Amino acid sequence: MDAELKREIILDNYSNPFHKETKEEGFLSANANNVSCIDNINVYVKIDGDKIVDAYFDGEACAISTASTSIMIKKIIGMTLEEANGFINNFDNMIYEKDYDKELMGEALAFDEICKQESRKTCATLPYRGLDKILNKK
Repeated sequence: MDAELKREIILDNYSNPFHKETKEEGFLSANANNVSCIDNINVYVKIDGDKIVDAYFDGEACAISTASTSIMIKKIIGMTLEEANGFINNFDNMIYEKDYDKELMGEALAFDEICKQESRKTCATLPYRGLDKILNKK
């Protein structure tokens, strides 16, 4: 994925975030915030059996956190809990320069060079910390 496409993906998901809204009851939630900046996101997930059937988020965050959350939400709807945990681990491996499966990342590959900006790692991984909290409650 070239640099221009990465920028387009991030800007589109920041400007038009997927499922940044408020929904009905029945969602598990977790807050993820960055103590060193404004990033404060609430992640909401609806689980039926072993499957994530819906998800959304709200809150205030920078372009990287908002785009990362939007991309994550799109990706996890329809996943099993095991698949979602695997996606979290794969994303973390990408961000922290460990081996990861590019084929599983989709739009999240837009963040594959975020490791070059140490301070942005927290921004990109913030929603994944919220999702991890929810999955660990389950």
